[in-house]
Amino acid sequence: MIDVPTLPELDAELTGCRACPRLVAWREEVAATKRAAFAGETYWGRPVPGFGPPDAALAVVGLAPAAHGANRTGRMFTGDRSGDVLYQAMYEVGLASQPHATHTGDGLTLYGTRITSPVHCAPPANKPTTAERDNCRPWLARELELLRPTLRAVMVLGGFGWQALLPVLADAGWRIPRPRPRFGHGAHVRLDGPVQLNLFGCYHVSQQNTFTGRLTPEMLREVLGSAKEAAGL
Repeated sequence: MIDVPTLPELDAELTGCRACPRLVAWREEVAATKRAAFAGETYWGRPVPGFGPPDAALAVVGLAPAAHGANRTGRMFTGDRSGDVLYQAMYEVGLASQPHATHTGDGLTLYGTRITSPVHCAPPANKPTTAERDNCRPWLARELELLRPTLRAVMVLGGFGWQALLPVLADAGWRIPRPRPRFGHGAHVRLDGPVQLNLFGCYHVSQQNTFTGRLTPEMLREVLGSAKEAAGL
């Protein structure tokens, strides 16, 4: 159990986590060897905390940081092509101050929205294990507890995030229907609990999905817009 009183304190404590040896080794190896295009940069190389205001009404839940994206920049979905797609869409629906995210000092501000993930370290091949997901679960659980007074909607990117999030929401007091809701693009479930929470599913903004057209910018904007409306933003 993680018991810190504020989101900034949670974020600060998270960045020192070394609970998963495989992920620690990988994130630090990537930070040391780097990609040629970023050879002159200093990589973050640590767990990546959530990003956005502490009184967010909407949460966007991904999978894990990208090795040469957030593991390099230290900010969720920043510095890679998946983030380019996500922040462009967020800007277009009025949830972000600008359509790009390149580094932590680029001026990006999110409006009423916080981005987080069930795994906070970059995993090899973008595939965390279930044990690593479970090790990281207390961070997401505490984050949602601290957001609970204002949180009204969650948009989940991909099936991994969906499956990771449901038990965390249950532990935080929301009632999950039986059988459990299945992930799908455009899925929408209303959860009763401390307050009513609207849960939305969206295909992940991975290059595999966006390059093949499985997820188009229009599809992403549609789900983001519905989540924004449900959050009252």
